[in-house]
Amino acid sequence: MREHSPFTEDELRHICDAGRRRDWERGEPLMHEGSPPDNVILIEDGLVKITTETSNGYTSVLAIRGPGELLGELSCVDGGRRSATATALWDGRGVVVTAERFRQLLAQQGPLALAVLRSVAGRLRQSDRQRGEYGAYPAGTRIARVLADLAMRHGEPVPGPSDADADADADADAGSGSVSVRITQRELAGAAGTSRESVARTVRALQQDGLVTVGRGRVVMRDSRALLRWRGE
Repeated sequence: MREHSPFTEDELRHICDAGRRRDWERGEPLMHEGSPPDNVILIEDGLVKITTETSNGYTSVLAIRGPGELLGELSCVDGGRRSATATALWDGRGVVVTAERFRQLLAQQGPLALAVLRSVAGRLRQSDRQRGEYGAYPAGTRIARVLADLAMRHGEPVPGPSDADADADADADAGSGSVSVRITQRELAGAAGTSRESVARTVRALQQDGLVTVGRGRVVMRDSRALLRWRGE
């Protein structure tokens, strides 16, 4: 859980000791946009998508969070209602800390409070960068960069081919050092701020260039840095 977490092992332990463990299933909402801030969740396993609904009914994927990251901490600090919905991308587990206990923990643990502040600042910087990229890059490039970011932050190493693996063909084509991310084309479209048609075209082009292969509900990436350099139309 520590690898991509903004928190140290001691800080993670403080959070875990302050809450209770909870399991969730794929597709289960963990927090709802507009709801009161009653708790914070530390993800221990699995990925969670953060989404918001626009006035015309479009669902925008703001971010994807993984192990070692917090959900809902900002609203618990300022008391405002949830600004987005958090939904499990697959089965996972985490630690739930009540808002009151979380605020007490921040007051008692100065280093943890500073780590939370750094985490929030990092997310704001990432959000600013993404907004800039939406205007600077075509849809294909944005999709490739989203895939690269997911691979580097949340990619799972691809095992060797196995008869028991439903996606053995994708694994066989991937090659050593490849990683996979469980994400649908609809979710990828939301994360890149584009249409599913653009995602389908881009994924086909990336496959033709030998950068990705596609299995059921996941994308296998051979070279994350090459994805960052890829320029789509």
